[in-house]
This record gives sequence, structure tokens and C-alpha cells, in this order.
Amino acid sequence: MEPERECECRVLSIQSHVVRGYVGNKAATFPLQVLGFEVDTVNSVQFSNHTGYAHWKGQVLNSDELHELYEGLKLNKVNQYDYVLTGYTRDASFLAMVVDIVQELKQQNSNLVYVCDPVMGDKWNGEGSMYVPKDLLPVYRDKVVPVADIITPNQFEAELLTGRKIHTEEEALEVMDMLHAMGPETVVITSSDLQASLGNNYLIALGSHRKTKADGTKMTQRIRVESPKVDAVFVGTGDLFAAMLLAWTHKHPNNLKVACEKTVSAMQHVLQRTITSAKAQAGEGNKPNSAQLELRMVQSKKDIENPEIIVKATVL
Repeated sequence: MEPERECECRVLSIQSHVVRGYVGNKAATFPLQVLGFEVDTVNSVQFSNHTGYAHWKGQVLNSDELHELYEGLKLNKVNQYDYVLTGYTRDASFLAMVVDIVQELKQQNSNLVYVCDPVMGDKWNGEGSMYVPKDLLPVYRDKVVPVADIITPNQFEAELLTGRKIHTEEEALEVMDMLHAMGPETVVITSSDLQASLGNNYLIALGSHRKTKADGTKMTQRIRVESPKVDAVFVGTGDLFAAMLLAWTHKHPNNLKVACEKTVSAMQHVLQRTITSAKAQAGEGNKPNSAQLELRMVQSKKDIENPEIIVKATVL
């Protein structure tokens, strides 16, 4: 095993905030802190809870307000970051402002890594649909992805960004190559409807890391991860995944296989603990509700910090 890099690493995370539960910054901050990162959060919204509940209330930050917060950091000369992390956004102008901030931070620190989860939609029963306004797609495709270093789309989002449909693993690899060509050197398709060799109860994720060596030649490492499906609808899993992938790719910069194994294994530990607890709370024969299905984040501290590898990746 290569030695883990120690760092005074600072992450600017621009995501949602909820008072109750774990999505957005609430899902990303704790794992990053546990894994040794300083996390500065900008809350793109402040809601009582995630929008999967029957009711929710709260406020939304607009692009001018985002700019104002960033200006405050800049005036105090504390706008130095090693990472930027972003997730769900509904507003195209807010997203464009994020890009401006990332570009400025990259001028300050050319080694800054931007981790972007391009949240746009998903597939249900094979049919894809967008759950953000349509005008976000061109912003992600033409502005965001080109400045991103690590992206974590699901299959549907990867298809939207490239305009290519994925039916086979080979096509998925081609789509990841197209995404590399757009900018990011690490692409992880976090979930897909591809057939898993372990059977229908497994979900396939694919990863690709493209490095340019000193002599200018390109090296690509590609991996496949099959993880057990968990029979429930969780919220905040994508946010947790992107945060842990940021941490583990930092600690294993040239080993996407190990980074993904640790990320996906930790995810499994959290989800298993959550479903077990949710079912116990709901009681025999009852379906757990949104509140009961909130990720068991604090209870999973040890698993996040030092995940036992229960999911292995295959190098392709």
C-alpha cells in the first residue's frame, strides 16, 4: 500500500443545507472532517429538511449572495483552497457563478481539484428524466465539466453530458473517454443499469482515471465495481459518495481502484446500518418513512474513517 498523504487540506463545499437530516453539506462535511479535511461550507439553500418529506420550508441563496460571501473571503485573503466540491443546484446563474469562483481559485492555486457531481436527473424503470431545469444541461456541459477534475455522474447524467446512450460496458467506457476529452481526468459513473456479473441484486459503477505522464503519453486506468443493491430510497447518498471519493482519491492519488473500493465499501456500511435501523424503527411489515431513512452518519464514524473493504473493484 502506498503511504497516505497527510494534509492541511481545505475544501470549499457549495451545497444545500438542511436543519434535520443528511443531504448536501450535511452529508459531505462530517465525512470530510473525520478524514482530516478542513471544510468551509457555503449553503446554497437552507431548508428544514430534504424535499422528499411531505413538508419543507426554507431559503435559497442566489448568485449575488454567493458572490458576496466569496468577496468576504477574498477581502480577508482566506480564499485559498485545495478542493472545491459541488452538488445539486437548480439555478443556472448560481452554477455560472460557481464556475467563475472555481476559475479564480484555480488561478490562485493551479493544483486545486474541483470535484463536481453534475446532478441533473436519474432513471426510473429504464426511463430517464431530469429533475432540474433543462437550462442547466448546457451550463454543466459547456462551462462546469471543462473546469472540473473529478466528476461523478450517474449513467443518465453521463448520457446527457455526452449526448450518447449507454447500453453496454463498452459504450460506457467510450462515454467516459468523451467526458475525459471535455476536461476531467477522473470520471466515475456512480450507478448504471448495466447487467452485473454477480446478478440482478448488484449495481455496477465504473471509474476511469486518465493521467498524462511526463513524456506526454496518456495512461488510463479503468475499473468496475459491483455493489449490493439496498432496497430503499435514500437521499444524500450521492453527496456522501462525492465527498468520500474526494478524500480517498486525495489519499490514493494514483490508485482509483483503492479509492473506489474504500468509497463504495464505506457507502455500503452506512446504507446497511441505515436500513437496519430504519426497519427497526418502522416496525415489522411497515415501510420506513423519510425521517427513518436519514443516513446514520454519526453512528458510522468508524466505517467512514477506516472502512473495512467489503466491495472489491475489478481493473478492466
